Amino acid sequence: MPVLNRSAGRVLGPLVLALPALLAACTSEQPPPPPPADPGPVEVDAARDELAALAAAAQDRHLVAQYVYRQEGEPDRTIVFTSANDGSWRADVPGGALGGTVDVSMANTADGLFQCALPSAGHTESASCVRLGDRDDAIPRRSDPRVQHPLTDWLDVLTDRRAPLAVAPASAPEGLTGTCYSVDSTSASLNAPLDVGIYCYDQDGTPTGVRTGAGTLRLAAPPGPAPATVQLAGPVVVDREPLDTAAPPTPDSSESPSAGTS
Repeated sequence: MPVLNRSAGRVLGPLVLALPALLAACTSEQPPPPPPADPGPVEVDAARDELAALAAAAQDRHLVAQYVYRQEGEPDRTIVFTSANDGSWRADVPGGALGGTVDVSMANTADGLFQCALPSAGHTESASCVRLGDRDDAIPRRSDPRVQHPLTDWLDVLTDRRAPLAVAPASAPEGLTGTCYSVDSTSASLNAPLDVGIYCYDQDGTPTGVRTGAGTLRLAAPPGPAPATVQLAGPVVVDREPLDTAAPPTPDSSESPSAGTS
């Protein structure tokens, strides 16, 4: 028996000595903690939700507001926008037609979509309006001053979570106030649902400014109360076409009758 005990000691001895080292190795080789989750998508989703909420508030915000519209190389223009309590709206746009020579008023009422020509340098007659289509129709591109879109139908795009948009928080551009978001299109289509840029809102949903490649729209003063409905700037006529935004072509002098011809 003593021989057996000595043999067992010879076998167990190295194991006893190695056991603390094995335990230490197991303790030191614990798997590293998983890396922290990337907060990027969460922040992007939060920004999209915040902007959608502000745009929804803007849809419910009825007011009369003045906006300064600035385009590079052009004089500033004051846009008067009215969002009435019945959901109708009107935007008076100085220089909105015929290359900036005619002031226009775009309006959307229960009777449809209208363009009204206002007395101005290129339109000496009294104000008159033409019907462009039904209330839900799009303004024909050739007659669209576009400046009204951030205050009207682009709000529908900003509230639609299915719209192909990328939204991120942004600093307010110079001259603008409010909470701002950078909005880009993720669609490969040439017909983006809105102009990419920076969109800013007050906490009550008042659009305080927009900067896109087309220009900058800035709230000029605190808005006033909204009327019950908007009124067209003049009577509706059927004997003229809507005015284009582009200037009419310059007459070709070579086609003019020469002097002395009948």
